[in-house]
Amino acid sequence: MTYVIGSGCVDVMDKSCVQECPVDCIYEGDRSLYINPDECVDCGACKLICRVEAIEYETDLPEGERHHLEDNAAFFTLTLPGRDAPLGSPGGAAQLGRVGVDTPLVAAMPPREHSGH
Repeated sequence: MTYVIGSGCVDVMDKSCVQECPVDCIYEGDRSLYINPDECVDCGACKLICRVEAIEYETDLPEGERHHLEDNAAFFTLTLPGRDAPLGSPGGAAQLGRVGVDTPLVAAMPPREHSGH
């Protein structure tokens, strides 16, 4: 079981969750963040701190967000564009740094309109 980052993160990437994660399992793509399901320890710290409410426990995902469960995992199991192999479990997002590409699902999403804050 794992926590999942949904569509609320796409083109927003608040990143407050990254600092809060005790096991450094939240990785940065191009337009979204992804939780590595093999590294996540289910503590829930990311969900509590997320200001855009984009993170849910996998069994609590709303109907329209359930495809993100498989998609978060795919970020680590697919060979992403421009990469030679799947990411797998690198053992920490900070050491790896920004990956800079997304899964096909996120890459195909229409750009989010940014509202002036």
